[in-house]
Amino acid sequence: MIRYGIVGCGHIAKKHVAAIKAVEGAELVAVCDTNEERLSEFAVDGVRGYTDLKDMLASDVDVVCICTPSGIHAPLTIQAAEAKKHVIVEKPMALTLEDADRMIDACEKNGVKMAVVHPNRFRPAVVELKKQLEQGAFGKIGHANATVRWNRNQAYYDQAPWRGTKAMDGGVLMNQAIHNMDLLLWMMGDIEEISSYHATRIRKIEAEDTSVSVIRFKNGALGVLEAAVTIYPKNLEESLSIFGEKGTAVIGGPTANWIKEWKFEGLPDEEAQNTIRRVEEDPFGIPGHQCIIQDMTEAVLNDRKPVVSGEEGRKALSFVIGCQLAADQNRPVKMDELNRK
Repeated sequence: MIRYGIVGCGHIAKKHVAAIKAVEGAELVAVCDTNEERLSEFAVDGVRGYTDLKDMLASDVDVVCICTPSGIHAPLTIQAAEAKKHVIVEKPMALTLEDADRMIDACEKNGVKMAVVHPNRFRPAVVELKKQLEQGAFGKIGHANATVRWNRNQAYYDQAPWRGTKAMDGGVLMNQAIHNMDLLLWMMGDIEEISSYHATRIRKIEAEDTSVSVIRFKNGALGVLEAAVTIYPKNLEESLSIFGEKGTAVIGGPTANWIKEWKFEGLPDEEAQNTIRRVEEDPFGIPGHQCIIQDMTEAVLNDRKPVVSGEEGRKALSFVIGCQLAADQNRPVKMDELNRK
């Protein structure tokens, strides 16, 4: 059994608990939080509770899941790595590239594995889209688009002092759209240049609530990213679209779980409709957090790198940082500026 511990007993930790329980070969043995009331909700059924991470790291835990506010992911990850524990860290892995590099280096130096939680890669519709790309079904790709039109009302930001801050939350790109940015990179490859605008238009927060970016990928294709948490009165849509000389695919819905368009040269309409129906029968599939836990469990047992590694998490983070830098400095940003030295 691979023994898991969780740091940070907030909302997202519940997904980790459910995922660990669902994975054969994984076992939740410990939780840690400085708030004893929150801790007591998780330290049940034989799961040990700790108010000091140092004490939990001295136990028999094999993997630590970091579920704290984003701004403290880096020091906790490094502390776990130095205790020779593997790490699963929630998105974003950090709020700066310097911190991300320190995390990657700490895990490499101590011979432990790190995975970053980007669970949308495991959605059935996304998996089908990735297959088409790998098979070359689009031919030459013209452009791609990712849209996050969501609602996070003022009450959402007011419920915790760290929400909406630059130091702990990071804004709509860092805290909401980073999953979609990860998917754009996973589908389209590395970015050459970004131009971006962002604003804090409606929410009373420090970070941006609205952002629009234009991207040029290294393969020559273009991209558009739109993200907002200001949509009235509730989440409207999340979508990922790719357009090529021989194919059009759009994944959408309130969350990007449904195939809206699926047309490829030489693909019979009946076969396309079968794919759409198959996804509609189970649009959410196995929960993404469960896939992340399953992958880490297998990575530890088989001594391989997790699928969504620290390096993969850094790519998504650098995308966010690139957009923010382009907006803040009112200039196009070459992504080579942000590559790991």
